[in-house]
Amino acid sequence: MAKKVVQLLFCDLHDDDVKGVETIQFALDGTGYEVDVCEKHGIELRERLQPFVDQGRRSAGARRAVRGARGSRAGSGREHSAKIRAWAREQGMQVSERGRISAQIVEQYELAH
Repeated sequence: MAKKVVQLLFCDLHDDDVKGVETIQFALDGTGYEVDVCEKHGIELRERLQPFVDQGRRSAGARRAVRGARGSRAGSGREHSAKIRAWAREQGMQVSERGRISAQIVEQYELAH
């Protein structure tokens, strides 16, 4: 007899049962956290953290997240953003000259590189 165990994720930020699609790991003040989120909240979290990520640096001992981890990047945040914008335009995507780049475009760029 076979046994099948199914694990369901629900978004931790909704009051009702909204299906979660991923677990995001992050750390603050030396404490690690995990949150299960739907696609909307995953994008929102990444967009809100992006300004801090752009200006921050990886700390020693930092581990890759379960999903969506991005490796360290060479050059400044501006240089990296310029590369993402150029790549996005080559792919036919709409991207502004200045300001925040959408998390979806950044994620697609990271997956392609």
